[in-house]
Amino acid sequence: MEHVTDTPTTKAPAERFTGDVYLNLIEAPAEPARLAVGLVRFTPGARTHWHSHANGQLLYVTDGVGLVGTRDGQVTRITAGETLKCPAGEEHWHGATDTNLMAHLAIVVGDPNGDGTTWLEPVADEQYAEALATHA
Repeated sequence: MEHVTDTPTTKAPAERFTGDVYLNLIEAPAEPARLAVGLVRFTPGARTHWHSHANGQLLYVTDGVGLVGTRDGQVTRITAGETLKCPAGEEHWHGATDTNLMAHLAIVVGDPNGDGTTWLEPVADEQYAEALATHA
């Protein structure tokens, strides 16, 4: 058994996020399990860039109100206590609304090269505004 008493908060990298986002890495992918878990906190208006996961992703919202969008234009509003499953390979983004923070546990099973995430371009302000207008 390992008792982990410290998971430092770091600022998430600007090349993967828009706005102020903070991360506590709870578990890094390692053989044989390759599980990765992070507590991610988004300030109002903050969001990920477009990305996908080789083996999918599970988001469990711990606080606040957020949005998750996919390339086909589907947007889902998520709140504390809800879980959203993103299928393997699906390009998506997630983040807070413009007036509320949002925190979630991001859970992925990595691949042999790490956490299996492919990072893409930022979500355009127009795309985010449209998501807010219809789902916030």
